[in-house]
Amino acid sequence: QRRRERGERAFSAKTSENFLAHNRKASAMGTSAADAEKKLDVIRVQPGMGSNMPQSCIVHPLVLLSATDHYMRVAKDTNKRVIGVLLGAKEIAGERDTWKTTTSAGEGSYSTAGVVNITNSFAVPFEEDEKDPKIWFVDHNYLETMFGMFKKVNARERIVGWYSTGPKIRSSDLEINEVFKKFCKNPVLVIIDVQPKDELIIPTDAYISMEEVKDDGTPTRRSFQHLPSEIGAEEAEEIGVEHLLRDIKDTTVSTLAERVNAKLASLKGLKARLEDIQTYLKGVVDGKLPVNHEITFLTQEIFNLLPNLNVEELVRSFSVKTNDMMLVIYISSLIRSVIALHNLINNKLALKDAENDSSPKDKKDEKKDEKSDDKKDDKKDAKVEKKEEKK
Repeated sequence: QRRRERGERAFSAKTSENFLAHNRKASAMGTSAADAEKKLDVIRVQPGMGSNMPQSCIVHPLVLLSATDHYMRVAKDTNKRVIGVLLGAKEIAGERDTWKTTTSAGEGSYSTAGVVNITNSFAVPFEEDEKDPKIWFVDHNYLETMFGMFKKVNARERIVGWYSTGPKIRSSDLEINEVFKKFCKNPVLVIIDVQPKDELIIPTDAYISMEEVKDDGTPTRRSFQHLPSEIGAEEAEEIGVEHLLRDIKDTTVSTLAERVNAKLASLKGLKARLEDIQTYLKGVVDGKLPVNHEITFLTQEIFNLLPNLNVEELVRSFSVKTNDMMLVIYISSLIRSVIALHNLINNKLALKDAENDSSPKDKKDEKKDEKSDDKKDDKKDAKVEKKEEKK
């Protein structure tokens, strides 16, 4: 408490010195003290100046799998939620800039410096009263013990926040967030939807606690503000996810059906993105939304990339390309049919040769059987004649 008070006094003294210096400079330049104070306030509230507030976060696949497994083990088929600790690090500029990410804009972009990379997580015992959300319990001892063991495995990973299976923010989340401030200065809350209804939407929503300062002089209060989130993975994680999806794949579904479903999902995603663009442009035209020049520029880029189908050369090139592909498919079908007929003829010839090879043996066996039958008949006739002679 004493250190905090000394730090606050030092900060206020430093701020006062800066204000006086700025005021003297403004007076020398013919600017009033009120204008100087306004400029200083603007400088003071600029986001990201001297603060370690994260600008975005990247959630790795291992975190999603761990959270889903935690929910399935503890709160499946119930209205309860589970929470856990997020481990990772805030990247330094240029330290790691080759992580592929999947955002609402699509796949293929790369993470920039200064984001929070959430690489790992672990579950924490948590209970809350369904009737009174203010009553809840988090096992601190378990959290500290688990973090100590994870730190021995990977010292670089630190607590960067906590996750919840929500599926939405609850009234007690601000109090729980204050608990995690003991381990992290600005903890990130990631709400993971373990049962997504729409497969085209990323199942993560990230939030960070911010202090709202009001102009009317009322006391400040804390609230959650949305933080951009992405799904990113390293090359090793991508390989692991592909193997996992390969193991859980339904073997009864044909490859053609999988391709058709993939195409259908892609078209649904494209339709959803086009509807978002239409909604935004309609809102701008109606005056409900402000004009964003960056979005307008990207929209214009999309229209510039669309092919002009009214040009004869383009239509001819499309026709030539289609005919070439169809020719390859036709020749492949002919070759496959010829090979099938060739194999059928070979099978028939092999069967006929096998029958010819086995026929002499069968004839010899038949002759042996006939001779043995004749001998038996002769013996029977001889016995009958002897009996008649005796009589």
